[in-house]
Amino acid sequence: MDDELRDRLAIRDLIENWVVWRDAGDWERFRSVWFDDGRMMATWTQGTADEFIEMSKRGWAKGVSILHFLGAQSIDLAGKRAISQTKMTISQRAAVHDVAVDVVCTGRFYDFLEKREGRWGLVLRQPIYEKDRMDPIDPAARLTLDAKLLASFPEGYCHLAYLQSQIGYKIKTDMPGLKGDAVARLYASGAKWLKGEKLDR
Repeated sequence: MDDELRDRLAIRDLIENWVVWRDAGDWERFRSVWFDDGRMMATWTQGTADEFIEMSKRGWAKGVSILHFLGAQSIDLAGKRAISQTKMTISQRAAVHDVAVDVVCTGRFYDFLEKREGRWGLVLRQPIYEKDRMDPIDPAARLTLDAKLLASFPEGYCHLAYLQSQIGYKIKTDMPGLKGDAVARLYASGAKWLKGEKLDR
């Protein structure tokens, strides 16, 4: 097996471990996929890997239900650096206006990775939010959303943001979507990363 294939397999393993360990609440192993300077960007929190883990733990303890599922992956390798894009869904369950709902958001994990001392790790995870929907768990339930509040969030994650705002989170409203300036800037940062330039944070 050549070195490039080993690197690709190691990165895929890391990305899959992130999802399984995070959703299972296996926090010690989940921490191992990040470098100490790793950062996580999400609709509901942005900060260091350790801050993300602590907020996830607190949410877990309060019953916050967020699950992930992975699909196809594309990896751009440049020596000891890589950009990985992985198709994913985020599924969150909660009560919105006293109606139990599921929100499913489709997008990509856009990951900045580096190989240090022989080990690949995450330096930055920036999801791209492409589209979402909200469905009552009971098909007979009636749910009426606040149209003004829904429209205040970006199209790619408006339902996810609506749900998260209802359970007390402050939402970041300029995350990358399928198209637009935010995702164009992200792609430009990825290209610079692969060229060895400093990561814009």
